[in-house]
Amino acid sequence: MTSPQLTTPPSGGAAQGEHGNPAYLRKIGRTLIISMYSAMRSIKLYPPEHTSVQRALEDVANVAREINEHEHELEFRVSGEFIFLNETRLRLDLTNYASFGQVLNICKASGVGVIRAAETATPNDWLVFLNALDTPLKNDPEGSLDRLTERLRNAGVTAFELEQPSESDTDREASEQVHAAAVRTYAQSVTVTKDVMNSVRLGKTPSLKKIKRLVQTIVDQILNNEVSLVGLTTIRDYDEYTFTHSVNVCIFSVALGRRLGFTKRQLYDLGMAALFHDIGKSRIPIDMLQKTEGLTDEEWKLIMAHPWLGVLGLFQMRGQAELPYRAMVVAYEHHMKCDLSGYPKPIRARQICMTAKIVAVADGYDAATSRRSYQTEPLPPPAVLEEMRDNPRRGMDPVVVKAFINLLGIYPVGTLVVLDTFELAIVQTANPNPELLARPIVMVVSDPMGNLITPPTVADLAEQRPDGTYERTIIKTADPERYGIRVGDYFL
Repeated sequence: MTSPQLTTPPSGGAAQGEHGNPAYLRKIGRTLIISMYSAMRSIKLYPPEHTSVQRALEDVANVAREINEHEHELEFRVSGEFIFLNETRLRLDLTNYASFGQVLNICKASGVGVIRAAETATPNDWLVFLNALDTPLKNDPEGSLDRLTERLRNAGVTAFELEQPSESDTDREASEQVHAAAVRTYAQSVTVTKDVMNSVRLGKTPSLKKIKRLVQTIVDQILNNEVSLVGLTTIRDYDEYTFTHSVNVCIFSVALGRRLGFTKRQLYDLGMAALFHDIGKSRIPIDMLQKTEGLTDEEWKLIMAHPWLGVLGLFQMRGQAELPYRAMVVAYEHHMKCDLSGYPKPIRARQICMTAKIVAVADGYDAATSRRSYQTEPLPPPAVLEEMRDNPRRGMDPVVVKAFINLLGIYPVGTLVVLDTFELAIVQTANPNPELLARPIVMVVSDPMGNLITPPTVADLAEQRPDGTYERTIIKTADPERYGIRVGDYFL
């Protein structure tokens, strides 16, 4: 088992090395959770004196000691479906979702809401604590915390202070569970999509049952709480672009179809078609898809072949189980453009189906706003929407584009904006009033001096003062990287 890399506070900049720096806490917090998770797994597999167990316990103790030395405290708090370190909410990554979820579930099962660890905690103290934490009383969950506290006391371990979840945490749990369900759905969607693409690449047939259940879950969550799932499309993981792109296009398409009046059954077929729209790329060499320099004519011809390669792949999958015919049409048509100037070139005149028009808009938007191998500087979301609306060469249906702008707003979800108060804010959702698309609901992430604030405060830019003037107004958009902000972190 490899040891986790200890995280030292970043150097440079006035705020980066200060006490309570959220960026540092989020980074070291991930390391702490992964260390705890690894240690609990080792304790289950080997006796305490085993080298793997000892090394894992030393890692946990070292990370905890570093946090205490740098922050002068270590308070680990579980609230609903979220984990906080010294009041900074830790952000999930798709790559460490399993470790976060396991630690969260274990704390809940033990009735633990708060863990405070002293700087004096030794590897042996962590052994006793983690071993006790991972063996809750199944028949008496409410008594698990008392049992855990008693076990630590009997072992002479005094380095930990434990508390139950607070009432305010319990009150927040309902809304947090909705968001957590969206995060789980998104993570599972990326995993399933990755499995599907890899199976097709290897000539195997993926499980359509799993895919159908997944799309049904996405449709249900869009119908119940559109904001949570649409917000997660801001993750845009560069390393997992091929898979997150398909999931994002599925989410955008279903949300857009809902705005256009699709029935639940139609939304399901639309979601399946959107998830499979790029399945043909699984038959193209990975090196070519990830090529950073310009493509040769032959390579470009192969890339342009992915729509009909997708149709062939879907026909093979259709032999295994029922697959909406519409998915094949969308895979073939989503790059054709409404004026048929795209690819593949049709043999005779045809009308692009509405499902393909929707997927084309969702596909074009997500691709233009994402960092890819050959596009290291993604375009700002508002600029992409403007281009889609005003440039007829994009070949997109103007009615569908207008509906998409109404869905996302003039400033789409995830856009970093500068307010006239000099605060920085991230757009959380479009204003539900279609006449106020320029005044979205935002998360204010910095004070007027540019210091990041945690947690961010939610503000409706349509709020007015008694004299009728607006409390806050957007004056311009900004590049998140310039301020060291990862937009996706605020939606996880």
